[in-house]
Formats: sequence, C-alpha cells, structure tokens
Amino acid sequence: MSQEDMVALWEQHTEYEFVVRDADLAVSTMVDDASVMHLPTMSGGFGKDHLRDYYRDVFIPGIPQNTTVETADRSVGGDFLVEEIVMRMTHDQEIPFLLPGLAATGRTVDVALVVVVKFRDGLMASERIYWDQAAVLAQVGLITAGDLPMAGSAEGARFLRDRMMS
Repeated sequence: MSQEDMVALWEQHTEYEFVVRDADLAVSTMVDDASVMHLPTMSGGFGKDHLRDYYRDVFIPGIPQNTTVETADRSVGGDFLVEEIVMRMTHDQEIPFLLPGLAATGRTVDVALVVVVKFRDGLMASERIYWDQAAVLAQVGLITAGDLPMAGSAEGARFLRDRMMS
C-alpha cells in the first residue's frame, strides 16, 4: 500500500467518523480482525463486528456536535501512519471514549492526541490513540493542574496549534 493510499484511507475513515457519522462506513475501511483502542480510557475493541457496534453505540454518538479536529503533523512509512491531532469540543454530553461516565460539565476540552494507525491488505488493521488524560481531567474541573507535576491543562494542545500548525 502506498503512502498516498494510506493517507487517503485514513482521511476517508475519519470523515466517516466525524462528518458522515456512519459506523458501517467507518468499519468498511478496516480488516476483519481490526482493533481500535483509546489507551487512556481503554475504550474501543477488537474485531470488525464489535467495532461496528462500538462506533454506532459509543464512539460516534459520543462525539459532541461542535468537535473540531486539526492535524498538526503526520508521518507515514512502511505499513503505518502516525498523526498528531488537536481535538477541541464542548463537554456538553457524555463522551464515553474520553470521559467515560462523566456527565456534561459544559467546559471546553482542548486536547492533543497521537494516533498510530497500522495497515494490512489495503485496509486499516489497528488504531491506537494516546493523549494526556490529566490535562483533560483538569479542563473539566476534576483535578487542579497547579497541584500536580504537569503542564497547564490545555498547554499541549496550544503548543501543537501555535507552534506546529503555523
């Protein structure tokens, strides 16, 4: 699979998730034994059938309507793609993949994510998504960043947006 094909498939997949919001189309970009895992919350799953249910019942309805996703940087090689993303949304509903079980706080969440995507046989084989959960918890008021050995709550996302994307 060429690098251009991997990028095109990834962009199609994310459009199916965030714009079209269609679980069947999202999993059509994946191999039968695909896996998706949001590591900080262990939200996701294994196998195309399970992932179809996950996208339909958990992930897609859990994306707030005002969510924006911006690519800060992307690397492609071999059979993988790594993308740094800044995602911004209002926590105006439960977001099971990001803040499972937490009722809406009405606060803005601005988070830097890293996604590692592996490809096989012309389709996506796996997605691993990483972010700083402490920064997310600070933004919704569950912890105070000043009390912990961490950067400010949205500084990572701001750094990517200001330094990498300009």
